[in-house]
Amino acid sequence: MAAIVLCWNHQRRLRRCAHLLQEAIHNRDYTFRLSDRGLFPGERALQQTLNQLGETVLHQVSQSEVKSWEQLTRMLTHETMNATAPITSISQSLLRRSDVKDTPLEAGIQAIHDSSRHLSEFVINYRKMSELENPIISKVHLHPLIDDVSRAYPQLTWEIEVPTDITVSADAGMLRQVMVNLVKNAIEAEARKMTVAIAGSHAKEWNRPVILYIGNDGNPIPTENRQSLFVPFFTTKHNGSGIGLSLSRRMMVLQGGMLELADTPLRGGCHAAFLLTLASPSA
Repeated sequence: MAAIVLCWNHQRRLRRCAHLLQEAIHNRDYTFRLSDRGLFPGERALQQTLNQLGETVLHQVSQSEVKSWEQLTRMLTHETMNATAPITSISQSLLRRSDVKDTPLEAGIQAIHDSSRHLSEFVINYRKMSELENPIISKVHLHPLIDDVSRAYPQLTWEIEVPTDITVSADAGMLRQVMVNLVKNAIEAEARKMTVAIAGSHAKEWNRPVILYIGNDGNPIPTENRQSLFVPFFTTKHNGSGIGLSLSRRMMVLQGGMLELADTPLRGGCHAAFLLTLASPSA
């Protein structure tokens, strides 16, 4: 009788895992991680493969999104420059006319000129930032790089839990810039403490990606904004450009990695956290 009950409970658990997996796929949530505890060896291997498949699908989907946003942004910047250039030129010419100076028209034309010029400058700056060079992939020691970033922001309290022997395969300059962008976002969210750690224990396994956890105690990210964080030009800041996170994700994808928002902060005191997936040197 006991064996029947155990078998029934085991099957019920498998059905629940299948239901959760089906719901995750239906909602296009490829961040699912289903537990493999209490499973038989064959079932555990299948569950681990499904979890890895979710990681692969998420990476492919994110790559596709980055490329799509890149193409759309390139088109929008081109069209914006075509539209604003003549406006800036014509308004500047009008401001030089004697019949416009010291008249009620001058203030309005000046506002048009300033707005078009600022928009053009924004597009030019974004174009410079978005035209990234191909990454130079090499073996990067994580701990010295993190220490270097932390020294640049002494106003923050740093909690670093990264083994000194952890290395990744990445472009050191791009990786540093991604971390700097995350720190700047944290400061703008009124953070006073940064937490950097290795997420999970698999980082020490042979030929497995390293997942770097970067959390802060700044203002939490509202639920309604979480899905749009990596969309170019999306921002909730008064003077924000909406470029930093989308550009950071693109830099990570170019390196064969990924930048994601953590579902929930895993460390005490963190109100927001990001996960950087990095290839190991042997990958």
